[in-house]
Amino acid sequence: MLGRARNLFRGLSYSSLFDEAVDVSESDGVRALHLGSITIQSAMRIRDPLALELTYTRAVMCFLLFRDDIKQILAIGLGGGSLAKYIHAYCPAIVSRVIEINPKIIQLAHSQFFLPENDERLTVLEGDGLQYLAETSDVADLLIIDAFDGNGIPADFCSQDFFDRCSHVLSHDGILAINLWGSDKKFDIYLQRIEQSFSGQVLILPTGKPGNIAVFGFKQAPADLRMASLRERAKYLEQSHKIEFLQFVEKLAEHNSSSNNRLFMTRHLANADIG
Repeated sequence: MLGRARNLFRGLSYSSLFDEAVDVSESDGVRALHLGSITIQSAMRIRDPLALELTYTRAVMCFLLFRDDIKQILAIGLGGGSLAKYIHAYCPAIVSRVIEINPKIIQLAHSQFFLPENDERLTVLEGDGLQYLAETSDVADLLIIDAFDGNGIPADFCSQDFFDRCSHVLSHDGILAINLWGSDKKFDIYLQRIEQSFSGQVLILPTGKPGNIAVFGFKQAPADLRMASLRERAKYLEQSHKIEFLQFVEKLAEHNSSSNNRLFMTRHLANADIG
């Protein structure tokens, strides 16, 4: 959810179920999705539709630094489908299920952002993500939460109960990856709630000044948080992904407790400098 766009094409505007317009714009070869404002919710470079245009989406892919055996992903919130189609294209061992409450967003993701149709490795379902989390008996290796609307992250998606439910649907060594907005005055509160749900096993990855922050919660601490190992893993991943994993490793070291040798998962200080 970064940036602004010009030339908003109202011809592609829809009235959502929640009295919030769903709009598409194009500027400098980038197509963007908006929900009731000019804030960009999702973006795609038209000449490279599978690439992850927004930095925060590339940051979310850093789950690959911590586990190489993710098989099942559950995602709440589709947007333009950037992460869903990227994982579908470049992570063939992963099966993804995405829950999106707004049918117009699903329609636009397919028609304007080249999201593939459902198949054996990708299923997009229209539904209430909160209800799905409350009722599902499925267990995910990775849970991705990217549930912004035109006003930011909905209150129901940042309560203590919500983060407890996120932990509940994950496998014993599962990972939560959630996209938060760094300038949100309640960011510290949300972070502390995630830390409570995940026993303090949390890492943050800021992506701009100010901007989105990818927050990772771990049911179990990753097996190897040595800096040398993370850098080696990042180099390996960069051979098959156009993602700046090495830069993200250094950002992880900068914004979390670390030494020259390793990352540590300790409680984050309120009001820390995360810009």
